[in-house]
Amino acid sequence: MSLVLLLQARGRMTAAELARELEVSERTVHRDVLALSGSGVPVYADRGRGGGYRLLEGYRTRLTGLDRAEAEALFLSGVPAAMREMGLEGVASTARVKAAAALSPGLRDAPATAAQRFHLDAPGWFASGDPPPAALAPLARAVWGDRRVTAAYRERSRTLEPYGLVLKAGVWYLVARLRERFLIFRVDRFGEVEPRGEVFARDPGFDLAAFWAGQAASFARSLLRESVTLRLTEAGVRMLRHVADPAALDDALASLQPDGTVRLGVESVGVAYSQVLRFGPEAEVLDPPELRALVAGAAARMARLYEGNADS
Repeated sequence: MSLVLLLQARGRMTAAELARELEVSERTVHRDVLALSGSGVPVYADRGRGGGYRLLEGYRTRLTGLDRAEAEALFLSGVPAAMREMGLEGVASTARVKAAAALSPGLRDAPATAAQRFHLDAPGWFASGDPPPAALAPLARAVWGDRRVTAAYRERSRTLEPYGLVLKAGVWYLVARLRERFLIFRVDRFGEVEPRGEVFARDPGFDLAAFWAGQAASFARSLLRESVTLRLTEAGVRMLRHVADPAALDDALASLQPDGTVRLGVESVGVAYSQVLRFGPEAEVLDPPELRALVAGAAARMARLYEGNADS
C-alpha cells in the first residue's frame, strides 16, 4: 500500500525511485506492481525515456487515514534523531507518506519545501555521539501504550507509570508517576526495563510541558544556594541580564536600589567570582568579604600585568 500512496502523492515514479523510497529491490517493486494490478488497482507502466509507473488519472485510494501511532508520530517527525532513538522512525515515515497522499496536487511539494526551510536540531553542541540509552526504546513503547513498567534505577527496582519523555540538550528524561507522585528520571541511569501487562489510567489533567517547565524552573532556583551583594554602575546595570543566571535575574532586578546596589543569587562563591569578573570595573563586591577579597586579588594581578603599558 505504501507504493500506491507514493504514486498517488507524486504521480509518475520509476522503479528505481520507488525502490529507493521503499528500501526494497527493483525486482520487488515490479512484483508488487503486478500484484496490485491483479487485485484491481489501476497501476500502469509508461515505457521509454522518462517512463515509470503511475496510477490511472483520477484514481485515489481511500486508505490514506492515519492510525493513532502514525498520527502521534507525525507530530514528532520534525526531530528525526529523536524519532530514531525511540524506535519510531518507520511509523513516522509511513505517516508522512499518507499525509502527502492526502494533499491536493498543488500542495504536494509542501513537505519538501518545509524541510528545506526549517530544521530542529535538538541535541546540544559537542554531543558525544554515543548510542541512545538501551532503556529508551522500551520506555517509549510503554509511554505510547500507557503501560506500567518495572525498571531498575540506581540499583533499586521500581514499578512506574511512564507518562512522557523529554529530550533536553541531548539528554533523555522520563516523567513517571510513582505512588501518586510525578517524578523525573534520567533514562541513561535505568538498568533493565520490563514491560508489564496492565494499562494504567492517565490523569486527564496532567500537562507534560507545564510539569517539565515548572520542575526545570524549580531545579534552576534550587541551585542558587547563596547570594552576593554588588554595587553596579549604570553600565553594570545594563550588563546584569547578560551576566546573572537566568533563574536569578527577576529577583535581582527586583532588589535593585537607586544607588546600583543589587542582591544576586548564585550557585556558590566560586561561580559568583567568575560572574563578577565579567562586569570588569562596572561592579564592586560589597558582600561576602570572601568574594570581595578574591575579586580584589584578581584586579591587583590584572593591574600588574598591564603596568608600564599605559604609555606604550
